[in-house]
Amino acid sequence: MRMNHRLRWAAIPIAATLTIFLAGCSTAQLNGYLPGFEEGQEAVTNQTERVSGLWTTSWIVLLIVGIITWGLTIWTVVVYRRRKGQTGLPPQLRYNMPIEIFYTVVPLILVVGFFAFTARDQAAIEARFDAPDVQIEVQAKQWAWDFNYVDENVYSAGVQAQPDPDGETGAILQEELPTLVLPVDQKIEIALEARDVIHSFWVIDFLYKKDLVPGKTNYMSVIPERIGTYAGKCAELCGEYHSLMLFNVEVVSQEDYDTYIDSLRAAGNDGQLDNEFDRNQTQPGTGAPTAQEDN
Repeated sequence: MRMNHRLRWAAIPIAATLTIFLAGCSTAQLNGYLPGFEEGQEAVTNQTERVSGLWTTSWIVLLIVGIITWGLTIWTVVVYRRRKGQTGLPPQLRYNMPIEIFYTVVPLILVVGFFAFTARDQAAIEARFDAPDVQIEVQAKQWAWDFNYVDENVYSAGVQAQPDPDGETGAILQEELPTLVLPVDQKIEIALEARDVIHSFWVIDFLYKKDLVPGKTNYMSVIPERIGTYAGKCAELCGEYHSLMLFNVEVVSQEDYDTYIDSLRAAGNDGQLDNEFDRNQTQPGTGAPTAQEDN
């Protein structure tokens, strides 16, 4: 009873200190300093907080485990060090069942817990919408991006990033980057395809990326919740100019989205871009004629 009473009094100041500490944290601090968050504003997408929560909670748990492990290690080294005048070996113990059960069961619980929460969040993030409001098709190519607006039957073709001659070393002409325009607060389904090699569609502030594999269509389902411009890039080494395979995502109001679609149609960008320039169509196993057959 006395021990429980002491633990209770020790828990009160610890809980109060933790509450005050967390209450004073900024949005960035509470989300592990990850991109996609701004003070007093919505997260960029409906899944950004979920990803951040998984990441931040994992680090907190690992930090606590690390502190306990290093604390016990240092405590053992200090308390049981050889002192002046001591000779011989200390008492030798072959095993300690409670401790062995503890350091077997606790790591197992941690691993199972990490797996369970990761599987839960992954299932939610990867779930496709039954009835998306907007369907987009992304065609990756060395080294740029094309965007098909499927429902509106228009497209936007992109070129790889261009250096800014008037900017600092390494500066890029932002107005030249391929730009994917999305309406805010709408269910967006993005079909991801590659024309040549494996690429990876990464919108940094979305805290989410997905590979584009030739011959396979992957999907990304997301609801943008904050208007703004967000940087994107290819996150898979895809050749000589991989570093120039950049793009932007602009989240706009529905009115501005409709205006943008009308501008594409007025520019003559009707229809959809496909895999016509897919150089993998000439690879063995695709049915393309070989050099021997040509002879």
